[in-house]
Amino acid sequence: MTEAKGSYSTLVINCVLNSFLSSTAILLIIITIQALRKTPSLSKPLKTLLLSLAVSDLCVGFLVQPTYIAVLIMKIEQNADNGAYYTIYDAFCIQSYLFSFASFFGIVALTADRFLASHLHLRYQELVTHKRVVAVVSSVWVLSTLIALLALQWIRILAYILAAIHIVCYITTGLFYCKIYAVIRHHANHTLQQSAQNEDVANVARLRKTAVVTFYVYLVFLVCYLPIFCTGVARIHGETPLLSLLSEFSYTFAYLNSSLNPLIYCWKMRKIRQTAKNILEGIFPCGT
Repeated sequence: MTEAKGSYSTLVINCVLNSFLSSTAILLIIITIQALRKTPSLSKPLKTLLLSLAVSDLCVGFLVQPTYIAVLIMKIEQNADNGAYYTIYDAFCIQSYLFSFASFFGIVALTADRFLASHLHLRYQELVTHKRVVAVVSSVWVLSTLIALLALQWIRILAYILAAIHIVCYITTGLFYCKIYAVIRHHANHTLQQSAQNEDVANVARLRKTAVVTFYVYLVFLVCYLPIFCTGVARIHGETPLLSLLSEFSYTFAYLNSSLNPLIYCWKMRKIRQTAKNILEGIFPCGT
């Protein structure tokens, strides 16, 4: 009886949390998308990658979390044994895999873009064109869709493959940031020693700011999705009441990421923050 009450309270808490996070994510991300679109200082490749990531976050708040809430409500009402529940649960799993991996691969692409920007210098604009970035973004969404569709059929086999992909991508992304940091420090020291032109100093400062933003996005994603990754791997080997409880909260914690990303953009990117502030003032005029 105690376990049942604990399970019931867990479901209710997660239902309330996801309802709140879904609403805040939708509002924050819509404002962020508008701010990104109205900020001309961002390069087209970087803006495209950030918009793709924002769209995946919006879909988490607009589609995944409401579907997850429906799953939780059916569990609360003890309707988890009928056909409607399994249909909704399958839809939730497909959406969750699709948009979570779109975010994950999008962050990897974003990191790779900042790595290339730090190493290619003047050749960056020549090689990293808007058309090529759009092709990368399209590939990210196609690959994420494929993973989502395959996950329902071969979840056990795919889980090990995806775990390996995660580990490789995390290590690669970490190495990218180490290289970016080294390059930024080198350029900063070089510009100070050589009394470089203001344009060079500005380029280094701009690269540093965008690299810091993408690093925070990567770090927050890692923290938010690590619990769901660990519980997902653990559940392959068997289900326990404690693991089931942790799994419910790990989903909610992962979806918190969608609400945090817009805050990171506004916190670390002054022009995005100012544009978002102007949008909010247009929606909610203070009145003078």
